[in-house]
Amino acid sequence: MIIVMAQKAKTDQIKAVMARLEESGLSIHASKGEERTIIGAIGSKTRMNEMTVESLPGVEKVVPILEPYKLASRSFKDEDTIISVRNLKIGDNAVQVMAGPCAVESREQLLTVARLVKEAGATVLRGGAFKPRTSPYSFQGMEEEGLKLLAEARTLTGLPFVTEVMDTSNLSLVAQYADILQIGARNMQNFFLLREVAKTGKPILLKRSPSATVEEWLLAAEYILAGGNPNVILCERGIITFENYVRNTLDLTVVPVLKHLTHLPVIVDPSHAIGKWRFVKPMARAAVAAGADGLLIEVHPDPARALCDGPQSLNPDNFNLTMAEINSSASAMGRKVGCE
Repeated sequence: MIIVMAQKAKTDQIKAVMARLEESGLSIHASKGEERTIIGAIGSKTRMNEMTVESLPGVEKVVPILEPYKLASRSFKDEDTIISVRNLKIGDNAVQVMAGPCAVESREQLLTVARLVKEAGATVLRGGAFKPRTSPYSFQGMEEEGLKLLAEARTLTGLPFVTEVMDTSNLSLVAQYADILQIGARNMQNFFLLREVAKTGKPILLKRSPSATVEEWLLAAEYILAGGNPNVILCERGIITFENYVRNTLDLTVVPVLKHLTHLPVIVDPSHAIGKWRFVKPMARAAVAAGADGLLIEVHPDPARALCDGPQSLNPDNFNLTMAEINSSASAMGRKVGCE
């Protein structure tokens, strides 16, 4: 439930309401605005219902949250969540482009890509140090050495970076280096991992599982939010349908749907969704038009020699063309790419 305190509610009244809710075993999430304090109470209502809470001094009204995802819902927080990453803001009117290789392969490869995506207008560097692969014989990533190279690229370019954390055993290591922690599609419902990444307090990019419904996806985000970390970024990366010409089906309908249901920022990964580089550009442009807060795009200096996901990676020339079209699409929507 959401408890809206009266405009002139006193501090001791607010504290008393919060104490009463906590005594009843409810988890409390308070937000103090310029005029009113809003308290979100999550948990079983068997010991305290809306009518009981509404009778407490200083309470103006109580609004039940009907959605199963409480903290992620617009009912809990009507204004958009804006997440700060160094000098960037994800979730405001600007479009943030996260670009780089699927996997860190070498120092030369990564620094080359970092410089070119920075020059083209990207605002976040992406790159995998730990790579979950379907085959145990495929390239698994450079692990800590890859993290060190990503940190070096950040120093040289000023770009913060996002990289995937695969399990709790490497979480603390990845969190030491990364600006944004990515939870991959395979781990979207790894609830123990979600609880643990919440404890880092760092921005979490949560990818949608290819077979997950919107409700399942938002409930996964709820694990992180309920763990005390409000910095969740949702990432659409394609769903499984009957179509097999492309890797997955990019569900752009989910962008306005999520904007309606949740206050969390939404970005789109056309590279993993499509799986073919030639279709990344039009889908990136369409994602911006649909209202996405950002894009996650794979770029490699020589895709034909990439150790993973070469077919979906853009080469430097194609990335420059894609950025030009992203800028045009954003401009047509009254937006811009990068910092406002």
